[in-house]
Amino acid sequence: MDLWKNYSNEQLLNLKESCGKAYAELKARGLKLDMSRGKPSPDILDMSNGLLGTLSSPISEDGTDARNYGVPTGLAECRRLFSELLGIPEGLIIIGNNASLELMHNFYSRLYLFGTLGNEPWSKLNSVKFLCPSPGYDRHFAVSNAFGTEMIPVTMTEDGPDMDEVEDLVREDDSVKGIWCVPLYSNPQGVVYSDETVRRLAQMKTRAKDFRIFWDNAYGLHHVFGENSIADIFKSAAETGNEDRIYYFFSTSKITFPGGGIGLAAASPANIAEQCKHISVQTIGYDKLNQLRFVRYFKTAENIRRHMSAIGDMLRPKFEIVLNMLESELGGTGLVTWIRPKGGYFIGVDTMEGCAKAVVALAKEAGATLTNAGATFPRGVDPKDTSIRIAPTYPAQDELSSAMRLFCLCVKLVSIDKILSERSA
Repeated sequence: MDLWKNYSNEQLLNLKESCGKAYAELKARGLKLDMSRGKPSPDILDMSNGLLGTLSSPISEDGTDARNYGVPTGLAECRRLFSELLGIPEGLIIIGNNASLELMHNFYSRLYLFGTLGNEPWSKLNSVKFLCPSPGYDRHFAVSNAFGTEMIPVTMTEDGPDMDEVEDLVREDDSVKGIWCVPLYSNPQGVVYSDETVRRLAQMKTRAKDFRIFWDNAYGLHHVFGENSIADIFKSAAETGNEDRIYYFFSTSKITFPGGGIGLAAASPANIAEQCKHISVQTIGYDKLNQLRFVRYFKTAENIRRHMSAIGDMLRPKFEIVLNMLESELGGTGLVTWIRPKGGYFIGVDTMEGCAKAVVALAKEAGATLTNAGATFPRGVDPKDTSIRIAPTYPAQDELSSAMRLFCLCVKLVSIDKILSERSA
């Protein structure tokens, strides 16, 4: 295809007319399509229904009655299973309830209330700043926003956050206290952090002694187009004595049931000891029955990996629908760009500058709900108004095809108006 910006006004108006007719036809069908959040589809949830009938006995391997109080860091067999799965020593793992986001919020709030390892609580400081690779995960940014943190957007590249930007920001300013990271199949672009990016994050010099990396490995097992991996950030940090810098998070919410999964945190021995003191005040124990269900159903890390391979097989056709439609309808037009993800739950699309909100609004008018434009930036403000997150996981394939056809038409219609308006300005 030719770049549409090189088309004549007459060519663009003809395209607008044909796209407008196709859009009207889809709108008349009364579509109700939702691609706003990355939810597992019912058939993916059904794959874990065996979890519901696995708990014949509530007694754990060491004799703990999972129905009762106690064991706030998690049952031994559950910590061991995740240790095997993630390659993290079990003594450095805390098992929580279903949401890793809850654990992130807890860790973040404790930094504000109590400080960490002898450093001043953030609430007592004049300024607290946090680095937010953008586009990124809106719920991460919501945590920072809830505490009044100044959020600093950092450019995302195909290797992860722009490390030149990151290093410049942390080197001289001790009010820069941390960074949000989704290192494998980032939300929403599906970026895989390079080994060099992981090394630089772990080993960079920071002015703040209490700088923390919130390492949310949410999609660490969500391979769709072949298996990918990231470097071990704990190992890299230990080489320069920075192991206290890392807070690692993971959950099974998109492996089994979002409402009944398992969230976990991992950190250095000093951090774990500190967090355990806080946990002992906050709770006498998380949901151990759920931990038992998970362990008894999956039994081994290899079984979890096989389960995730099957989920990848189910997601692949949906990702292909989106990517093939983008390529066939918009490839080479210059109207959008995207990074082809190898896994995760999302596909990030960048429109022409100033078009994303209009595309999302036009799609919604015709019955397709997308994530709000700008949601993947701090406080929902995308300065260039280009970023759109597509969540292909929940709709059925025929619904997804209709939604993507509509999306591509919306991109074309909004972009034509943008090009014509710039010419007439």
